[in-house]
Amino acid sequence: MKKILIIEDEKSIAELERDYLEVNGFESKLVSTGDEGLRKATTEDFDLILLDLMLPGIDGFELCKEIRKVKDIPILMVTARKEDIDIIRGFDRGADDYIEKPFNPNELVARVKAHLARYDRLVKRNEPKKEIRVRGLYIDQESRRVYINGEEKVFTVKEFDLLTLLASNPNRVFSKEHLFERIWGIDSMGDISTVTVHVRKIREKIELDPSNPEFIETIWGVGYRFK
Repeated sequence: MKKILIIEDEKSIAELERDYLEVNGFESKLVSTGDEGLRKATTEDFDLILLDLMLPGIDGFELCKEIRKVKDIPILMVTARKEDIDIIRGFDRGADDYIEKPFNPNELVARVKAHLARYDRLVKRNEPKKEIRVRGLYIDQESRRVYINGEEKVFTVKEFDLLTLLASNPNRVFSKEHLFERIWGIDSMGDISTVTVHVRKIREKIELDPSNPEFIETIWGVGYRFK
């Protein structure tokens, strides 16, 4: 069952959204403040978020921006603000769609279904391959083994997970914060310097010249990219 987070401070609207979603087979959770919404969105698993823009505490714009740092699930803005600048600002913060209040509940459900279906297709299309081959680097994800020019290299669990994440998304720039949250988890002890240490160790194992890397490129001030 798909799980929806509703972040809405107007009780009647939140309950209307919940009721229509549950009738259509979705599980939903309601929160009424931006701070609680941020905590729920970043620490629990949801398939989609319905987000009001005018919230107590953190507003919907900032909330959307913060959620996007750690989650890539669909975010639908539900708001009475109709100005183009607000809509553009919402999309700029990472929202996927805009639903204007007052709304037709059936249309809201239809849009939720459409975005979930689209997201599922994208996830399936971007599922990591069971093996990755790039210029002499071979990663076997089933056996969790790594070879460079035919020679096996021994990797720790986190080193393997970090290399696989980067290699599965070539040319995508990952911030150190994002990598730390994806590999170690948002509640893990430690800090993002752990990422730098692990990248250095990976380079020592797969790069001919770690100081002039062929595979993992440093994007200064941001993070890393697999070339």
